[in-house]
Parts: sequence; C-alpha cells; structure tokens
Amino acid sequence: MLDTAALRAALVGPYATVDVVAETGSTNADLSRAANRGAHDRTVLIAERQTAGLGRRGRAWTSPTGGLYLSVLFRPTGVPPARLPWLTLLAGVALVRTAKSVGVDASLKWPNDLLIGDAKAAGVLAEITAGVAQAVVVGIGLNVAGLPDDVEPGAGGLVPTSLEDHAGPLDRTEVAITLLRELVAVEERWRRAGGDEPSLRDEYRTHCGTLGRQVRVELARGEALLGTARYVESDGTLVVRDDAGDDHSVSAGDVVHLRVR
Repeated sequence: MLDTAALRAALVGPYATVDVVAETGSTNADLSRAANRGAHDRTVLIAERQTAGLGRRGRAWTSPTGGLYLSVLFRPTGVPPARLPWLTLLAGVALVRTAKSVGVDASLKWPNDLLIGDAKAAGVLAEITAGVAQAVVVGIGLNVAGLPDDVEPGAGGLVPTSLEDHAGPLDRTEVAITLLRELVAVEERWRRAGGDEPSLRDEYRTHCGTLGRQVRVELARGEALLGTARYVESDGTLVVRDDAGDDHSVSAGDVVHLRVR
C-alpha cells in the first residue's frame, strides 16, 4: 500500500492536498467533479485501483495491482487556452525523468505514451473540465510493479511493460513522490512562462521517439495518415509529411510507429 503520510509530508506545499483511496471508478472523473465544487489548484488524487479508468479516445484503462493511478487538478490562470494541451506533453516529460531516476531509459510516443524500448509503461489523459474556467485534470497511469500475464496490449498493439521489469523492486511511494515532484516542477515553469517555455519544448522533443519515424496516424472517422513524423509545433501538434511531400498538422490521433523493412 502507498504511504499516505509520507506522500503528504513530501508533497503538500507544492500541492494543495494529496489524497489516496483504495478504489474508485476514475480519478480523473472524481477530480473533474471536485473542480466543479471549487477544489484547489494542484489537488492530487491517487487510487490503488480504478474500476472505470479511461484512456485516450474513451478507451478503458486497465489498472492492474501495483501501478500508480493518479490525477492532478491544475488551474493555470494566465495561460492562454490554446496552450493548455501542453500539460499532456509535460506529463510525459515528468514520466521520462521519473524513469531515469530509477535507472530506466525511456522515450515518448507522441503525444504522451511512455515507452521502454517498444513497450508501453505509462499513459496520460488530460481533460479540460467542462463549465470551469482554466481547470485541467491530468491523469497518469504508470506501471510500476511487474504485470500479470493477462494484461492485453494497448492501442496500436503496444506490449505493456513496467518499471520493475527493467529496474528491479521499487518503492511505489517513492516513485509517486518523484513523479509528482517532477510534474509540479515542469508545470510551474510552464505556467510562469505563460504556457510557452522553450527549454521544456526542447526537452519534450529530445525524448519524443516519434520524431523522424515512419508512422501511421489513426485519425477520427477511421481515416489514417501515413508519413514521416517531422517535428512538434509550439502548440503541441505533430507535423507529419506524407509520401507526396505535403505536411499535415495532427492535433489528435493514435500514432503507430512503423518498422522500416
């Protein structure tokens, strides 16, 4: 079990509150409701288990025992709404830093999947809370402990993995403290810069393994875009050049890294 007292001792200050529950449907949904009730900026909710967690595009998010399932409510006043999508990418930066802290080299698949090799160790879902100005809930699911054999591959056929598969036994409380410290550090710098912090953009691009790769982007309505991922723009969109030499800006879609034969 996570050590709630240790989490609060380490994190309250940078964060307003830190709560841990044994089980809930979705930490994102819980904090979205809390935002409507006036919950404070940088409120944290962690669940030992989620029964109705969601990933991107409404997919169910598996929550095996031994993972970290947490959400943070941010109220980044002063940041233009168009720059809010960067919170998703910044969570990816925090995940890469956390993996490095336990000796694991990881990369990011645009926009926010944490990859160790070609396997997925974490995902991020950021949601703007309806009816609440400048309220964004950032949810993170990170596989810490080794996974059971029956965990299914994710979108794009990504095989799941965990930090412990590569680093050996870990203290989940310490991993949670590191992740949340890294997250608030990047979010604070980003917020102070009005949502446009060049060094953080560069850090994300450095860790984004999608760039330079042949990709298939699965878009809405069943459409797909094939091409080379060229760069990430300042608003977080991915630019893909198709075989005809035309560039396309992608703001949402599932990216599949293609193997070059």
